[in-house]
Amino acid sequence: MTQQSASKAKPRSNRDIMVASICGFVVAFMVGASYAAVPFYDWFCRMTGFNGTTQVATSAPEKSLERRIAVRFDSNVSGGLPWKFEAEQTEINVKIGEVVTVYYTVTNQAARTTTGVAAYNVAPLTVGAFFQKINCFCFTEQSFGPGEKREMAVVFYVDPALAADREYDDLNTITLSYTFYPVKDPAPKPLAATAPDKRKGNL
Repeated sequence: MTQQSASKAKPRSNRDIMVASICGFVVAFMVGASYAAVPFYDWFCRMTGFNGTTQVATSAPEKSLERRIAVRFDSNVSGGLPWKFEAEQTEINVKIGEVVTVYYTVTNQAARTTTGVAAYNVAPLTVGAFFQKINCFCFTEQSFGPGEKREMAVVFYVDPALAADREYDDLNTITLSYTFYPVKDPAPKPLAATAPDKRKGNL
């Protein structure tokens, strides 16, 4: 190789390294952003009620209104989870601002212990900002023994602020929808402080 060719190859090599470095940085940034987008999206939905995400309340409103609204309850089970999941009431009429408790029944129809976790949303999607839940079984792993049947409660109210929004003057029905999904590798339960740890064997 001539000296002239070598001098041309060196800048090209440096340029290739720079381009590769920039591409690597961009890929790493995009991967990091994709992971960060998940909690950010969850936070955004909870704060705004976007996509039917309900709100979490710590206390009941001071008073309820005379205006009533129908709340329907939808229950679903994803494939791979042998559960029967249903609301004890498919629809109720509640006062806006009234704290209400409703129950769902879950039955494990398998001959083995199975675990599921529930996700939810409300429709219309924009109403999520006004649907306040005080207590719920969602996003918590639920393990059921063979044939076990359990009753689970949801405590909620419709925020009186909904009545002040003219956009919802004609709103008569809200649908609360739950779907249980299978959990293949449930988180291990911590052992009680007084219980021996059998996993370590005899010491």
